[in-house]
Amino acid sequence: MKGVRHLITLGLTLALLLGLAACRPTPTPAPPTPTSPPPTATPTPVPPTPTPTPSLYPMTVTDMAGREVNIPAEPQRIVSLAPSITEILFALNLGDRVAGVTEFCNYPPEATEKPKVGGFSDVSMEKLLEVQPDLVLVASIHMAQVLPELEKLGLPVLVIDAHDFPGVLESIRLIGKATGAEEAAGDLTAQMQERADRVAQAVKDRPRPRVYWELDPTFWTAGPGSFVQDLIERAGGENIAASAEAAWVQLSAEAIIAADPEVIFLADHPWGESAETVKARPGWEKISAVVNGRIVELTQEQTDIVSRPGPRVVDALELIARALHPDAFQP
Repeated sequence: MKGVRHLITLGLTLALLLGLAACRPTPTPAPPTPTSPPPTATPTPVPPTPTPTPSLYPMTVTDMAGREVNIPAEPQRIVSLAPSITEILFALNLGDRVAGVTEFCNYPPEATEKPKVGGFSDVSMEKLLEVQPDLVLVASIHMAQVLPELEKLGLPVLVIDAHDFPGVLESIRLIGKATGAEEAAGDLTAQMQERADRVAQAVKDRPRPRVYWELDPTFWTAGPGSFVQDLIERAGGENIAASAEAAWVQLSAEAIIAADPEVIFLADHPWGESAETVKARPGWEKISAVVNGRIVELTQEQTDIVSRPGPRVVDALELIARALHPDAFQP
């Protein structure tokens, strides 16, 4: 009996303990320890979509003969039919696009390595077509015969025709526009104009010596409207043939002696004429230029830069100005 009571007592004790445990409040869970928020990822910037540069082509330009010429695409194979035009192309850093030149295109030296399509006026259409040009640049001498043939072939052709210094600048700007080298043309013409302005300032208000420009020993010379006369006047001189009837005229020995030039330029010096041959001419010993020893023997390169309306025209202008007014260009 005692054992039974012991079991009952033990059972009641266990029940009481379980009841107390059930009545105990449930502990509130501790809040989680705050941690640093994960770093926000920096989005990779998306570059703006570039606005496409509008194409300059097809382009319509007016050449120096007043012709409207359509150029369908930026020229990559250019043929030059004049030494002055070739010099412009290379000065605009377009030498790699020159596909053909004339036999007389000798500057810069790289020009001599280009395919030849004929002479200055006698152009071989067969050779020209072989180089597959997409632009042909011609001079006024080509307008009568060569230009019509090129037009029949459907080739874009620009006439480049400069008769004075401003015309040279216009030529460079026109070629620059047609070939996509407008910025380079602007830089080049600005440099040329700056040099020409310095010459003009140096010779301003100085006496203008009389000038005879000899092209050959039969007394052909440059007259009004010629490229040479423009340079003589800009260099501070007075052309004795300024009142002649044409841009290129032949004078008589008597007319030259009567005009009494103070400076003589021998553009025919590369072909044998010299100060000595001039002095030996009958009656010429009294001419002021002979008396004072002011006979300028031009080299082949100097005759080139004077006769070519291209980028080196400022070299020609400075050459003439220094010969006419040496004291104005002292170091």
